[in-house]
Order: sequence, then C-alpha cells, then structure tokens
Amino acid sequence: MPEQRLTLPDRITELETPDPLKPDPDADMFAHRDLRSDAFWQHIPRFANTSESEFLDSKFQNKNSAKTAEQLERLVGELTGDAFMKDVKEGLRQAPMLLRLSPYLLSLIDWENPYDDPIRRQFIPVASKRLPDHPMLQLDSLHEQKDSPTSSLVHRYPDKVLFLALDVCPVYCRFCTRSYAIGGDTESVDKVSYKPKSSNWDEAFAYLLSRREVEDVVVSGGDAYFLPPNRLREIGEILLAIPHIRRIRFATKGPAVMPMRILTDDEWTGTLLDLAEQGRQFDKEVCLHTHFNHPAEITDITRRAMSRLFQGGLKVRNQSVLIRGVNDDADTMNLLTKRLSWVNLQPYYVYQHDMVKGVEDLRTTVGQTLEIERNVRGFTAGFNTPTFVNDVPGGGGKRDVHSFDYYDETTGISVYRSPSVDEDRVHLYFDPIPLLPDEGQARWADRREHSRMIDETLAAAGCEALELAN
Repeated sequence: MPEQRLTLPDRITELETPDPLKPDPDADMFAHRDLRSDAFWQHIPRFANTSESEFLDSKFQNKNSAKTAEQLERLVGELTGDAFMKDVKEGLRQAPMLLRLSPYLLSLIDWENPYDDPIRRQFIPVASKRLPDHPMLQLDSLHEQKDSPTSSLVHRYPDKVLFLALDVCPVYCRFCTRSYAIGGDTESVDKVSYKPKSSNWDEAFAYLLSRREVEDVVVSGGDAYFLPPNRLREIGEILLAIPHIRRIRFATKGPAVMPMRILTDDEWTGTLLDLAEQGRQFDKEVCLHTHFNHPAEITDITRRAMSRLFQGGLKVRNQSVLIRGVNDDADTMNLLTKRLSWVNLQPYYVYQHDMVKGVEDLRTTVGQTLEIERNVRGFTAGFNTPTFVNDVPGGGGKRDVHSFDYYDETTGISVYRSPSVDEDRVHLYFDPIPLLPDEGQARWADRREHSRMIDETLAAAGCEALELAN
C-alpha cells in the first residue's frame, strides 16, 4: 500500500524556523522507525529463491513451519553446526512445550549467534541453558482451572471472562503460562485439552448468557489466529448477540509470528474487520490483543499488516512479557514501546514473567522490573506507555508490579493482595534463585528454610492472618 501524504500550506513551510529549546536529536531517537524491508528470509538456504509474494502467503508460512527438531535442522542446521542442534534436541526433549516456528520467525533469528538471539531464546530451548525450576513452582501457577465454570472458560474477575476456544497456536512460546494445556503432550507434561468442540463452546455461551455481570470477554486459547473464518465469525456474532457483553478481545500471537496472514488471507482478515464493524453498530468494542516482546520482531511486513487493521477501524493492543536476555533492559523496552506505537500498536501491558515450568533461565526479578519501569515511564506519551503488571500466582489476577505489600530482595519473595478477587487471601511471587544475593541462594538451598522465609515475609507484610493462596 503506497504511503499517502497531505500537503502542508506554503505559509507554514516558508516560515523561518523558531529557535529550538532542545538539542538536535541523535540517530538513536529515530531507531524505532527503522523497520526491516529487505528480503531477510533469503539468507536461509531453503528460502534463498523464495519471492516476496510467495513468502507473504500464509499457506507457505504454515506449510514450511518447523514443528520438529529434525525439520528445524533441515532448515537451519548448516547455519548453526551439529553442537547447537544437539543442544536443541535435548532441550526439546526436556521442554513442556512443543516446537512450531514459521519461516518468518526463523528468518529473523541471527543464526551466527543463536544462543544470544532474543527470538531464539523465546521459542527454541537449549539444554545447556536450562536451570532447575523454583521449588515453589506449580504447573498451573495462575490457578486458571480452579476458576473454570466450564471446560472452556476462566471466570476470575467479576465482569470479565477468558474464553479458551482452542489449544493450538501459530508458535509455541517456551514461557507460555498455559503449558499445562497448549500444544499437545510432551515427555514432561500431559496436557489438559481445550479442543474446539461445539458442545464445549455452547456450554460456554450458555454460561455467559446467564451471567449478566460479564461485560468483557477475551477469546484466546490457544490462539484466535488459528480459528477458521467461519468459526471466528461464529464466536464473534454469538458474543455480540449477548446483550450485556460490551467488549470482545481476540487474543493472538499471530501478528508477531505470521503478519502476512493479515495481508493475504482476505477471508480471515475481512471476518475480523466485519466483526469490529458489527460491534460499532451496537456500541460494542471488538479489538485485537497481540504479543510482541522484542523490537526485531517488528518489520515492514508488520507495519503493512497493522496499517490494514488500522484503516479497517480495528484497535490493536500489545501485551509483552519481561524476559531475561530478550527485553530486560530499559533501552530495549523503550525501543519496543516506541516501535509498537509507530506501527499503530498500543503498548498495553508488560508482564512479570509467570512461574512456568522449564524456563527459569528466562525469568527476571521484581526489583529489576521496577527499575525498567522507572526508565520507561516518561520516555513517551502516557497512553503509549505500558503498565507493568504481575499476574500473581494462586489466581490473584493482574496487580501493578509495584503494588506489593512487601518485597524481600534477599529471598526474592514479594507479597500481593487482590481484594477484588478475594480479600481474605494473599499471593506470593518468587524471584529466580540464581539472581538472588548469596544469602538468599543459601537459604533456598536449605529446604528447612523455605517455610521460615515465607512466614517472615508474611509477618513483615502484616499479612500473617490471611490465607495463603497455593
């Protein structure tokens, strides 16, 4: 789509420039506008002769996605060497999530230095970097299954429900908080099923119809990107027909891993935009929530895809996760925030990394998150500044990361209350042990100290009388 420009009147362009109040910006100030527009996929031998039109076909992306270690090796093995691929194979054997990587994502990874690449770290495990899980970890750390009135719903907040419509995604994130359910069984996890059965969906719709307090529904799973257009329309139109539902959010990683579907799958994109238009006719909001974690994930293909949605009147918001070695410094997070805004993606949330099985090497401390937030806030306009949150273990929901009642940086234990969910319970988040000071690491090495540390922290927070969510 060619870029269109309005013409400035001569009376503006011919004025003498006023004296500046600030120094001229350096090149870094504009880095967020520098989007990759080259044929970056052609450095992968298998895609060396792939044209742009073929690469932009979502069917090509799906057909050529790497779903096994052997497929990955055929695509990039000659760029990385045997030692790295052996590390990956063992990492996948131990991982709770399966592998699925589109040619788009594969092409954005720096295969000359894959260990340090921020995209590789998110999706391809290596055994050599694996750390022991925290002793307080639970597989379903957010207790979603305890808040499920039907097999497809999570009803935690009074007026909001999460609709888990399916259990597959266009990519499998190592850090997925639903590793207990998404992507099929692995050697380390037998999964709960969210198969897209009509009976499950109908039961969910009946529940939503009966709960007049529910005004907000997030359609996730799995990933709404993999809903066929007719099923996407079915969900959207039934939810729009329920009188008290005012906001529908389709959640998807798709724009970050396969943005070309928005450009070339006219039936799917047209269905989504049509649902948004139907919503406006009934004064209801239909929007898209997506998930970019690093500036390198945003290319000119992303910009073009977001432009199509923007011009179609669809609001798109972004939710990031703070990940060690990916975006856990202020410069990267600021660049991500500005680049998202540049392509009409509103930065919405940055999550403290959930306590997820098999990815202790990706988590950061609450203290580090607080420092990054200090540096991000004020860097750009407030409505384009994400809120940093901790979706606290035990089903407390999202809390501003700085809203803890107490935080012990030595033991890494932070205490959160969530009165709107349950005023009698208290929730604990635990920093990764290898990032704690020596004293904290020593105490966690002694199992007899675990309950003592928790009791000390609850007492310091004045919460010892509250029930501990676990």
